[in-house]
Parts: sequence; structure tokens; C-alpha cells
Amino acid sequence: MTTVTLIGKPDCHLCEVAHGVVVQVVAELPGKVAEGVEVVEKSIAEDAELFAKWWEKIPVVLIDDRLHAHWRVAPDRLHDALLDAARTAGAAEFTGPVR
Repeated sequence: MTTVTLIGKPDCHLCEVAHGVVVQVVAELPGKVAEGVEVVEKSIAEDAELFAKWWEKIPVVLIDDRLHAHWRVAPDRLHDALLDAARTAGAAEFTGPVR
């Protein structure tokens, strides 16, 4: 399982855009790969530790707890990173090329 964590806050336009990109990219992944992706959303407004660490960089996207992007999320880059994560996790059912 690959976990994509989107860190943002309410009423944040860039966070809404990032959310849309994450949802779109996951939906476009090959079936078995998409099934192995869990999207988790966290808010800096509800977590003091997240606020202290990320407040000036939101939205933040982590893949398996590692920083992937902040401020803007590039769909192609996220797509490729999720395919790489699936390969690393041993998703043998996915053998297709990276776009």
C-alpha cells in the first residue's frame, strides 16, 4: 500500500487545487496500482506539530511519509512517483511504462 498524505488547511485555494490533482492522478493510475494507493488528508489547523513543520509550505504532498511536493503539485511528476512507489512495493501486476 502506498500512502499519499495531503497536508493543508481549510479555505486554502492551493490546497483545493492540490487535492484535485491528487484525486485526478490516482484515478488515472492503472487499476491495481490505484487500488494500492490510500489518500490521507491532514490539516495544519488541527495539528500543532504539522502547523509548526509545514505552515509556510502548504499544500504539502507526502508519499509514504516522504516529501514529494509543496505549494504546487505537478500531475506528471506525481503520476511517475506513484508508479515508482508501486514498483518498489512489489506491485508485480503493474509492468507498464512510465509516461
